[in-house]
Amino acid sequence: MANIAVLGATGVVGREIVKILDELKVEYNEIKFLSSAKSAGSKLDFQGKTYTVEEAKPESFDGVNIVIASAGANVSKKFAPEIVKRGGVLIDNSSAFRMEKDVPLVIAYVNDEDLKNHKGIIANPNCSTSQLMLVLKPLHEKAKIKRLIVSTYQAVSGAGLAAINELTADTKANLNGEKFNNVCFKKPISFNVIPQIDVFCDNAYTKEEMKVVNETKKILHLDPQTPISCTAVRVPVYNGHSEAVDIEFEENINPDEVREILKNTYGIKVIDNPENYEYPTTRDATGVDPVFVGRIRKNLAFENGISLWCVADNLRIGAALNAVRICKKIIEMDLLTYPTARS
Repeated sequence: MANIAVLGATGVVGREIVKILDELKVEYNEIKFLSSAKSAGSKLDFQGKTYTVEEAKPESFDGVNIVIASAGANVSKKFAPEIVKRGGVLIDNSSAFRMEKDVPLVIAYVNDEDLKNHKGIIANPNCSTSQLMLVLKPLHEKAKIKRLIVSTYQAVSGAGLAAINELTADTKANLNGEKFNNVCFKKPISFNVIPQIDVFCDNAYTKEEMKVVNETKKILHLDPQTPISCTAVRVPVYNGHSEAVDIEFEENINPDEVREILKNTYGIKVIDNPENYEYPTTRDATGVDPVFVGRIRKNLAFENGISLWCVADNLRIGAALNAVRICKKIIEMDLLTYPTARS
């Protein structure tokens, strides 16, 4: 059995990772929980025992086989070489390594085979990409994606605890007619919709939008020239990302076929009876594992086009759940060391 460490264990996603390690009954020999010096010394309950969170240092990774990290890109870049040189495998939830050529970018049950190519680092995709891949993979296998347009409606929890608190405080201030100085967002988030997540790039898309574009191509092994466009929007919802997805396929595929394929896909739950107002919302998705899909219909603008709506808990499938699923996969596939060490 593996020795496991959770890096960033006291953060919003880190705590979710700890919870899901228990839920999925990941087998381990020893486990430790690491954080910054600021959070070190705090207590964390796990499987009936109380652990003291340790400050992450290079020697913290001695004897550790798997590190699940959700501590930010700078922390991951700092510790990745230390983890790898000690023979450990880093499953990283930050943006630090996602587009590195030699780093597999993996959604469990979508492109598991890519795990075999790891060299000590495995990247967990962006939250908005993660839920989308479980939906697109089986449809791409059936009819081949020709063109893709995605609009995301992303909850504030994707920006961390401070953003969650800002939505609460801003809402209260707004209702009381008081002034509020927003810090986490460029515009007030309460009773508002903000068409910006992350900074703008030279092409006028945001970094968040380009993550969806580039990560989708990498995970699904699409032709680099495949046209993909994304608009990422922050909405005043605490948890759960929603996405409106328009897909043009190379081959003909109809809404009934899409429903049938997705009903038989791991990790997907179809709720699609709009005549009875049955379609997924963020409240359906909060705290549970499936990616919910509904509003499946023929796209009126594309030949061989399908439009659909998908919703998922961004802290779970978009971050913690996929990281823990990857952890289980590399144990099951006996990939605890990188290829050069196995040969």
